[in-house]
Amino acid sequence: MSQSALKTRTIATTMRASHSRTGLRVLPVLAAAMTALLAGCAQRDSITVGAIPDDYRTNHPIVIAEKNQKIDLPVGAGDRGMTGSQRDTLLGFLDGYDKSAAPSLTIQIPSGSANEVAATAAGRDFARLAVASGIKRNRIVVTSYQAGSSETSAPVRVSYIAVRAQTDKCGRWPDDLLETSENKHYADFGCSYQNNLAAQMANPGDLLGPRKQSTIDAENRGAVIDVYRARGISGEFLGNSEVTY
Repeated sequence: MSQSALKTRTIATTMRASHSRTGLRVLPVLAAAMTALLAGCAQRDSITVGAIPDDYRTNHPIVIAEKNQKIDLPVGAGDRGMTGSQRDTLLGFLDGYDKSAAPSLTIQIPSGSANEVAATAAGRDFARLAVASGIKRNRIVVTSYQAGSSETSAPVRVSYIAVRAQTDKCGRWPDDLLETSENKHYADFGCSYQNNLAAQMANPGDLLGPRKQSTIDAENRGAVIDVYRARGISGEFLGNSEVTY
């Protein structure tokens, strides 16, 4: 072999070895990059996209806080004391009053209205009804408020503070609904659902954790088991069942 051909072969061998070493150095770098990308996909939050929340439970969270429960009871200028309709309405309103917490019950009577005399008499009857329904007398506050006009009849306002599950008010439309290029929920999405769910919570503490289990009724449990054993397996059940006994 000539010296020129030997030199060319040596250069080609050296270049192949250099490319091989370069490839070996690049492989670990590529592997590390792929691992980082996969790890980022595995830890992606399904509720939020970037830093902007896009879930109705995040946009309209249900919180437990104090809320002013109030009702306006209309009183006619010719009324003399509490009517039957007012009595039923007030009793329904007081069903939500927590006697164990015993918040203050406020009865506001209008002053300077056309029905001021009738409203004063009705307010005293409202206070007596509240006492009869189990509310302590020292927790009832009777006060007055200035009516807007002396020519109209103003209602008697009854209110108390209670801890309730609640969320923010609905009806927030800051953006145009047609702007959907980002494919995200609109601002008011899910607000009505969250408000309805919060309104159905009789005990807001149920959102915080489970209640303590009550004791079992052993006698009732035994009676139910006896009935189950005495009936056996009915023919109707066997006829409709896919299992052959």
